[in-house]
Amino acid sequence: MRAKSRVQNLQCLQAGGIDLHDTIYFENGLSLVPVTGENVLVFIIQVKKLAEYEKLLDIVEMNEDLVKKVFLTEGTNVKGYVAYYEGKPVGFTIYFYNFSSFKCRKGLYLEDLYIDPEYRGKGFGKTILKHLAAVAVSEGCGRFEWAVLDWNTPAINFYKSLGAVPMDEWTIFRVEGEALRKLAEQ
Repeated sequence: MRAKSRVQNLQCLQAGGIDLHDTIYFENGLSLVPVTGENVLVFIIQVKKLAEYEKLLDIVEMNEDLVKKVFLTEGTNVKGYVAYYEGKPVGFTIYFYNFSSFKCRKGLYLEDLYIDPEYRGKGFGKTILKHLAAVAVSEGCGRFEWAVLDWNTPAINFYKSLGAVPMDEWTIFRVEGEALRKLAEQ
C-alpha cells in the first residue's frame, strides 16, 4: 500500500475522511496500527519495553483484558497505536483528551511514545509527534502536552528541538493504590 504523507493525512483528518481507528501510513515507511483484538499482545509487549527502559517494569498492571476494556470500548477517550516498520512492531503511542479550564478547550495528552532503541534516529518519534500535533489541530485542541522523566535527557533535548517547552513551574501530584482508597473514604 502506498504511504500517505503527513499533509495527506492532515487533509483527510480535516475533511473528516479518515477514521482514526484505521491504520495510518507515512512516507518514511512507518505505520500506526490501532490497538485491536488481533494485536493486543504485541501492544502489551511494546508497553513493557517502555516500562523496562524507564525502570518501571515492576509496576505494570496492563493485561489483555484491561487493554480490551480500555482501548476497545466504544466511545473511549484513549487511543493506542502500535508503530510498525517493514512489517515489524517498533514502538507504540497512547494518547487521550484532557481539558484546559483557562483555554476552555480540550487538549491532547500524550501518555506514552516509545520507539525501540535500534529504530531511533530514523525520524519515527518525530513522525508520530507531528501526526499527533496534526490531530490536535484538526480536533480544535488548545494544546498538546506530555510528561518526561527528568533523567531522560535525550528525550528532553529532542522535545525542545521540536519547540516543546518544559513546564518547570508545575509539579505533578498523584494518588494511587491504598492512598487513593483512603482519600476516597475520607
